[in-house]
Amino acid sequence: MTCETTEETEAAAVSPLQAGRFKDVFRRHPAGVVVIGLRGADGALVGLTATSLISVSAEPPILAFSIASTASSWPAVRSARTLAVSFLADDQQAVAARFARHGVDRFAGGGWTLLPTGEPVIDGAAAWVQGEVVQRAPVGSSYLVAVLALHASIRDGVHPLVYRDRTYHRLGEHRQP
Repeated sequence: MTCETTEETEAAAVSPLQAGRFKDVFRRHPAGVVVIGLRGADGALVGLTATSLISVSAEPPILAFSIASTASSWPAVRSARTLAVSFLADDQQAVAARFARHGVDRFAGGGWTLLPTGEPVIDGAAAWVQGEVVQRAPVGSSYLVAVLALHASIRDGVHPLVYRDRTYHRLGEHRQP
C-alpha cells in the first residue's frame, strides 16, 4: 500500500486539532475527581477541583496535574512548596462542584481538615496524598505541576468519584475478565 504525499496532506499533518474537537474527545474520557489544596503565599487556603491528575512514577513517587495559566488558583500553585491532593469519594459531588466554582470562598462550607504540614484535605475523601512541588513546566496554555508524594492516607471500601461528559458518576458493577 502506498500513500502519496501532497501539499494538502502535509499541511493537514502539521495543523493541530481544533480546540473544540480536542475538548469533545476528553469530555468523553472518564477521569477521577480530586481537590488540590494548598496555602497561598499570603497563607490563605486555596483549593481547586481537577480531573487532570496522573501518576508519573512510583520510584520516586511522583504525581502531576495540569492547571491553566489563567486559573484563579494558578498564582498560589505557582508559588506553593507543598500541597495535598484529596481523591474524592463517590458521594462528594457537591464538594467537587464547590471547589470548581469561581468567585466564592471554597473553604467556607467546612468539611476539610488541616494536615500537620499545613495543607487542607477534604474530610471523607477516598484518599489523600501530601507532597512537595518539584517542577512546574509550561505546556501550551497550561502548566504541568509535578509533585513528590511524601505522605498518604487511604480509606478502604470507599469508591471514587468519576467525571465524564460534564457529569459526575459512580462506578457501577465491575466485569471480571
